[in-house]
Amino acid sequence: MAIHGQTLIQYMEQFAPKHYAVEHDRIGLQLGTLNKKIDRVLVTLDVTLEVVQEAIEKSIDLIIAHHAIIFRPIGSIDVSTPAGKLYELLIKHDIAVYISHTNLDVAIGGVNDLLADLAGMEQDRKPLDTVYVDQLSKLVVYVPESALTAVEQAAWRAGAGHIGNYSHCSFQSSGTGTFMAEAGATPFVGELNSLHREPEIRFECIVPASLQRKVVSSIVKAHPYEEVAYDLIPLQQQGVHYGLGRVGRLLEPTTLGQLAQQLKHAYNVPALRVVGDMQKPIKKIAVLGGMGAKYVKSAKFAGADVLITGDIDFHTAQDALADGMCIIDPGHHIEKVMIEGVKDWLTDKCKAEKASVEIIGSEVHTEPFTFL
Repeated sequence: MAIHGQTLIQYMEQFAPKHYAVEHDRIGLQLGTLNKKIDRVLVTLDVTLEVVQEAIEKSIDLIIAHHAIIFRPIGSIDVSTPAGKLYELLIKHDIAVYISHTNLDVAIGGVNDLLADLAGMEQDRKPLDTVYVDQLSKLVVYVPESALTAVEQAAWRAGAGHIGNYSHCSFQSSGTGTFMAEAGATPFVGELNSLHREPEIRFECIVPASLQRKVVSSIVKAHPYEEVAYDLIPLQQQGVHYGLGRVGRLLEPTTLGQLAQQLKHAYNVPALRVVGDMQKPIKKIAVLGGMGAKYVKSAKFAGADVLITGDIDFHTAQDALADGMCIIDPGHHIEKVMIEGVKDWLTDKCKAEKASVEIIGSEVHTEPFTFL
């Protein structure tokens, strides 16, 4: 059975939530509708005319791409232009286009983690530039003793109670709750129009902002009372930091020249550009997919020996060399790693949800440069 478009995108946004994206980024549905059944999805880095032709040939219902097809407001659509022809074909063949860009860069397991894995970075890594902090709150809910297990299990299943490397963290204290059920109420305990005192447990746990709605909904469903008393108290402590790029140590130290050769193979590129002494020892690296010129100083400040990123201009390279910072530029197109990454994640998610949909990785090569 096919999956509804909105449901599929809900899955995608569990992987790469929209709130991870940098301000003003062009993400989300850009063309078509998600209000339809989806049988086949094509994952691609870019939506070119060749990719659209591929989608038509493969009877694709939805394209999930990394790079936007609409960057600024459109005044008109002239189908004699390349962009207009692209839009025309997509609309005629009812192919929707959904963009996951910087939110996919930021996501755990997204573009930058995939690139960092291929570069040989340890798993103990941090963002190069933080764009979102998952703020923490303390959830406090008052539960009759008989329902404590059901409520706390609901909180755990929804993701509450994590502190560092510990899960199922909570504090519980006993007390007495009072209430009077008035006309129209159907009390779980007590009588109408009579003051009732009930032994209750004050249950407290930590909840990140990204899970608040899910956790609260879960405990309300598990709680036996008609009206659930709970508090969400903002905390000074910060939760997980999410951001662009990754910084971490290499699994095995190497030299700049050796690392460049390894990356040429790992990223499957015909050539790359290197700034710095090829014999320089490299222990800690920074990786950022896309255009990373403005992050050179951030990488140096983070203690990285080299920044691996694309689209480095001449003057940025000169400045980095003078500052003793190494750069490896394998090009912008290495973000193609997102094709297999998204394909595998969505395939596993749909299988787990028993959704019958085929996720296909584009076979069209969208690198605009030819290397001689």
